[in-house]
Amino acid sequence: MAFSIPEETIQRIKNTANIVDIVSEHVVLKKAGRNYLGLCPFHAEKTPSFTVSPDKQIYYCFGCHTGGNLFSFLMQRDGLSFPDAVRQVAGKYSIEVPVQARTAGEKEQLSEKDRLFHLNEEAMVFYQRVLNDPQSGQKAMSYLLGRGMTRKIVDGHQLGYAPNRWDGLSRYFQEKRVPADLLLKSGLVIARKDGNGFYDRFRDRVMFPIFNLSHQVVGFGGRVMGDELPKYLNSPETPVYNKRRGLYGIHKANRAARTLGRVFVVEGYFDVLALHLYGIENSVATLGTALTPEHVQLLKGMVGSAGQVTLVYDSDQAGIKAAQRSVQVFEEGFLDARILVLARGHDPDTFLREFGPDDFHKAAENAQGMIPFIIDQAIHTHGMGLEGKIKVVAEVQESLAAVQDPVARSLYIKTLAERLNIDERAILEKIRASAGKTIGKTVTQSEGKPSTITGAAGDRLEQQVVAMMLCYPQIIPEIVGRNLLDSFEDLQLGRIAQMVVQRAASGQDSAADLVSQIEDPAYRNRMVQLAMSECHWDRQGCERVLAQFESRRQRRQGEELQRQIEEAEKNKDMDLLLKLLQQKQKRRARI
Repeated sequence: MAFSIPEETIQRIKNTANIVDIVSEHVVLKKAGRNYLGLCPFHAEKTPSFTVSPDKQIYYCFGCHTGGNLFSFLMQRDGLSFPDAVRQVAGKYSIEVPVQARTAGEKEQLSEKDRLFHLNEEAMVFYQRVLNDPQSGQKAMSYLLGRGMTRKIVDGHQLGYAPNRWDGLSRYFQEKRVPADLLLKSGLVIARKDGNGFYDRFRDRVMFPIFNLSHQVVGFGGRVMGDELPKYLNSPETPVYNKRRGLYGIHKANRAARTLGRVFVVEGYFDVLALHLYGIENSVATLGTALTPEHVQLLKGMVGSAGQVTLVYDSDQAGIKAAQRSVQVFEEGFLDARILVLARGHDPDTFLREFGPDDFHKAAENAQGMIPFIIDQAIHTHGMGLEGKIKVVAEVQESLAAVQDPVARSLYIKTLAERLNIDERAILEKIRASAGKTIGKTVTQSEGKPSTITGAAGDRLEQQVVAMMLCYPQIIPEIVGRNLLDSFEDLQLGRIAQMVVQRAASGQDSAADLVSQIEDPAYRNRMVQLAMSECHWDRQGCERVLAQFESRRQRRQGEELQRQIEEAEKNKDMDLLLKLLQQKQKRRARI
């Protein structure tokens, strides 16, 4: 919703405000050279690693690896939206924030969302009142207490009960003269087939209101108290509710997850309530859908880039499959995730009731990383026979292909090869085929085994290039002219470099300006980390780094060409071999 505030106003606020003043209201800062240091508000630490740069108007924590400008600090700390953060800073400096003229459609959409939030809140109060009525809510309250919930949990999570009537809620809203079209858009009611009015979507169900980070009610989940199907029913997609972007309990879990740097993701409403009942408040649940990239970004916003997500699954095949599907979204979101599979027959609710929170925390400490878990499960399922090994590789290859860190991927492949007693080269080829592209480049052979480039040295050079672009933007035309960005092996760094080029072209080359344009926390945090480096660059230093970069590019192009030549010789593809040898001859002539 940043579009609602004029860009010139946002820029005026940035030019007036001082990030040190804003952060100092929440963090005790001490001068340390040109910067300020303090204890990070986003994770628990004893030694200050939270750094604020008044020169660049950005902050970065070298402990949990999160960073941004003054607006993102308030957004991350207090769960504010961007417009709300802008208004809060503007108020501190007595700057008026005009609302940019909206089109009629934008006004209607904004007004509609506000009305839907209000309607959902009214529905929540209605369901609460029914639950707390000694007569109409007795059955539902007995059910909740019988599931081990307390009145404190019931009231704290604002649970309710949808009466066993077709028109309980719809009649309530009709008496309040709520427009029919708004009721339908809320998803709380369904139009009758004959076109004569509507009926309640939720009937005779315990109701769980679903909140967003701003503590607004976006939708509902309802559970039957018997064996009827469907057991759970969620609100449909609406202008304010999207299950791909929602997590049950996030408004309660946000502060605890930020403090601890860890969050548990479970599968059901009662699992969240059970965890909160036992004091484990850093827990959320997905809303009847697989984990999405949007979920990962929400989770990362809670725990930071260095935080940890623990997925708590039932001990069944469905839970294992869910873990496999989650690998890619966590890898692409650059967030550490682990898998906790509870004892057979238990979900978090039943496990906590039988064993208590201490055993749960002990089990969580032993939670496996996603890839080791998937490898172990595949070997357990298929065994170590000939056919079993083939099935193991087939089952894990997509997960391995999704791993972004080349060092981690190389180690996982090596471990799998040793456990299965299979040549690494064979596994690597399967992974390349699965990914549809080259994962690593074989550059040397020792005892018949390939070694792969990990990219560590390359990453350092690429980091230097991006830091150089941020601190010495005069070199950007030279980098673009040599097409150096096309040779980046770290895809994240490459995209950040492209963003820097684009923003510099538009005249906004300060770190604080760039931060406002990057929505993805993973990219924003890494960019801020590079921007925090000391600006010691001059033209001569830049040219030295660019020369190293080009030398590395030529060397690796030559290594890749040599690998292709050896492959063509092995396959006796004489036409391709001749073509490749000609390319090699031309390269030598140019050098």
